[in-house]
Amino acid sequence: MNAALLQRWREVLTGAVPVAVMGTLVCCALPIALVSVGAGSVVASLVSTAPWLVSLSQHKEWIFLLSGLLLVANYWALYRSGGAACQPGGVCHPSHPLGRWMRRVYWSSVTLYTVGFVAAYLSLPIANALGY
Repeated sequence: MNAALLQRWREVLTGAVPVAVMGTLVCCALPIALVSVGAGSVVASLVSTAPWLVSLSQHKEWIFLLSGLLLVANYWALYRSGGAACQPGGVCHPSHPLGRWMRRVYWSSVTLYTVGFVAAYLSLPIANALGY
């Protein structure tokens, strides 16, 4: 693959992944967290203000799947794709400031995705196992 095209894909993925991960948090993790702390009226107000959140939450499996696939693609683009752009001095090389920034954004996105996944899919089974 052309080094310039690969670098462009890295930049696109680095921008798209946080947006997709924030979608998982807004649709699924945020309402669960707010209801858990007793702020159900905030969720009701949020849904009445932004009714599209209901349709997002109805398709949360697809949202999590798309976000996960984007995370995998971004991992490949950052760590496994090699090439001329990742040589020392290249933009995606870990010593380059943009390369470090892209990796920080990626790992922050992985952390947020994990938090959203745990809140959306594992919080109820964990609460049931603990007897709550």
